[in-house]
Amino acid sequence: MYRLIRAHFDSTFLAILGCELMAKTNLTGDETQKNISFLDGLHQRSIFFPAANILLSITAFLGNSLILVALRKETSLHPLSKFLYRCLATADLLVGLVSQPLYVTWWIFRTLSTILSRYASDAAFITSAALCGVSLLTSTAISVERLLTLLLGLRYKQIVTLKRVYVIVTIGWVFSFSAALCFILDNRISLWYGYTTIPSCLLISIASYTKIFRTLAHHQAQVQDQNQQRPSQVNILNMARYRKAVYSALWVQLALVVCYLPYFIKGIVINQRKSYSLHLDVLKETAILLVYFNSTLNPFLYCWKISGVRQAVKQTIRQALCCPWS
Repeated sequence: MYRLIRAHFDSTFLAILGCELMAKTNLTGDETQKNISFLDGLHQRSIFFPAANILLSITAFLGNSLILVALRKETSLHPLSKFLYRCLATADLLVGLVSQPLYVTWWIFRTLSTILSRYASDAAFITSAALCGVSLLTSTAISVERLLTLLLGLRYKQIVTLKRVYVIVTIGWVFSFSAALCFILDNRISLWYGYTTIPSCLLISIASYTKIFRTLAHHQAQVQDQNQQRPSQVNILNMARYRKAVYSALWVQLALVVCYLPYFIKGIVINQRKSYSLHLDVLKETAILLVYFNSTLNPFLYCWKISGVRQAVKQTIRQALCCPWS
């Protein structure tokens, strides 16, 4: 994962320098026309993608800031679930506050200063890779937490404590940032981290949700077969509430996979290609933009799927709008 991200920065930077050299070379005929068209496309791309990243940076920062405020007011979510969503929102907020501005800075300095461009590239790579790793680990932790809620029952509060979750989340943050920083010293460490962590997280999430839905289906079959005893209304309400929480977490997980998958497919395709083209670079930038878009998308998913968060967000917005006139 980390090598693919860094390869994107390096290949784009070298391609831009190559375009500048070709523009300065005395070429004639079709080659000159191709270079002019290429540079025109490069100029249009250099305006669109930084502008799009600036817009998404603002929306990610504002949206996740609003979610963090709303989660403090929201009382219907379980404390552990609320904490994990706050961790995910914090990672998305840092993407908009740190990673995307650094990425835009790299765009600005890529042809003006090689040194500044390199520093911005390294900083954008480290923060983006680390925060993507945090988001993936947190989403996996949410799926496991939902499964343990179902399987442990009354023992859940004794085994899954807030203190233990704090420790696990802290280890995940340290682990992700350490792996990203290790790329500067030895890329094999980050490569090993990416090749082991990403498939492991996806497999754990798939196994967790599969087990959840199979258990829910079995529970539903038992309820329907009970002809003599009616299930208590409290049990029905709790199960309906649990299903809703599971679907909310699943939507967040699916959004992450959908936004991240084109980037990894792009990395595989680029490794198989030896030539550089403007269309290929546009696809790379679009995949990067889609990864960043996930940080903007998540707040909308929280408001859509979690009613308590939606009400808290509405209340926060009303208070913010009414504050200047109060």
